[in-house]
Amino acid sequence: MDLAFVLYPEFTALDLIGPLDVLGHQGLVGQEEVRVHFVAATREPVRSDVGLTVTPSTTFDELARADVVVVPGGDVRQALAGGQVSAWLREVHPTATWTTSVCTGSILLADAGLLAGRPATTHWAFRDALAQRGAVISTDRVVRDGKVITAAGVSAGIDMALTLVELIWGERRAQATQLFIEYDPQPPHDAGAVEKAPAEVVDGVLAALGRMA
Repeated sequence: MDLAFVLYPEFTALDLIGPLDVLGHQGLVGQEEVRVHFVAATREPVRSDVGLTVTPSTTFDELARADVVVVPGGDVRQALAGGQVSAWLREVHPTATWTTSVCTGSILLADAGLLAGRPATTHWAFRDALAQRGAVISTDRVVRDGKVITAAGVSAGIDMALTLVELIWGERRAQATQLFIEYDPQPPHDAGAVEKAPAEVVDGVLAALGRMA
């Protein structure tokens, strides 16, 4: 099984690493052959939004197909302007078994024309941006429509990947993987969704996102 993780400047690290840790370990958990590809416009190292640098193993021109495609979120403006990510997604999606995104990665799927009229989710602060690109917005943490799976903000990528493990290998494998990575979230505050967080906290996060932009 070939897994393709898309890289572009200013991607969000956990959007990539969360699904990678879940899916990349399937060769160990289940003993299947799982090949991980980090695909980008060039083979030059790609810097995340917090400084993590990942070196691509292949390029969009070199990798013509993959069984599973994972598009992380982040500051997608450079990727949208360049157009190479969207063009590659349009090329590989028809033959991929699963095309997935985390957080604002869904905006890149939409830019490629893959979410037109389809239910999808993204980070809560970017729902309008996704809707403007033709998606039908869902507030669910993970949304599956056919062979397209989208996840909400950042940490939801782990949930998406575990959902994908269950779809491919079954419930027991998903449970084993969850235990393998000891994924048992117990956050100190119940403020991880915009519907739950205090209004002043929401305002502060929106202000921070504005400063990032």
